[in-house]
Amino acid sequence: MTHDDTDTDGDADVSTDEEPTDANGSTDGSHAARTPGGGAAPEPEPIEPAAPEEFGLVQAWWGDGKGKTTAAMGMGFRAAGHGYRVHMLQLMKGGADSVEGVRGEYNTIAAMPGFSYENAGHYGWHGLLDGSADDEHEAKASAAFERAEALVAGAAEADLTEPLPLDGDPDDGVHMLIVDELLYAADRGLVDPDEVVALAESKPDGLELVLTGSHAEPAYLDGVADLITNVRKVAHPFDAGHRARRGTEY
Repeated sequence: MTHDDTDTDGDADVSTDEEPTDANGSTDGSHAARTPGGGAAPEPEPIEPAAPEEFGLVQAWWGDGKGKTTAAMGMGFRAAGHGYRVHMLQLMKGGADSVEGVRGEYNTIAAMPGFSYENAGHYGWHGLLDGSADDEHEAKASAAFERAEALVAGAAEADLTEPLPLDGDPDDGVHMLIVDELLYAADRGLVDPDEVVALAESKPDGLELVLTGSHAEPAYLDGVADLITNVRKVAHPFDAGHRARRGTEY
């Protein structure tokens, strides 16, 4: 059996005798030299104000699995590490008897240049017999949604193609806005899903809008959100009776 250099479409296999070079023009004989970093592990750099070139999508993270807020905040830290201005507005999460009066993420955000947060939640969870009042949840969620609208409007007034002050007021514009648990509030009927769609459609082109929450699929975002991720539960320690743990859930 003979071997030739053609693929199933009959095209000749493309090859080159040119030695790959790294960022300094030297060769090491490996394909790693063709990577942007020349095969070297990236080193941390000082965080300076910068502007993203490709932001502007709408993301939705939903599902019955753990990690939706964690994923959103992870992106927030990544963006802030590049010098982009990030803000997180949290609905619903006003505290519960299973969570201490401290949140590790808040401490870390406070220490991170360019990343800020605000909590607009009510104690407990809507619809549960935990001593919290559902009408208070609705009032808090409604006010928080108005706050989200104001933040999107502020971003629309800013020039998001330019760096923003890392310690600037989020009302003056951010490159990434995380509205945590908004989809949960919409699922519970505390916020109108049509208003969530209007919020997404009203955002300026350069704003990356990240929405999280809800165990139910936000079908109303089909064709609106650019990224929709279902965080699916396979197993969860809560099902075995474990309570929220310091350092993993708060």
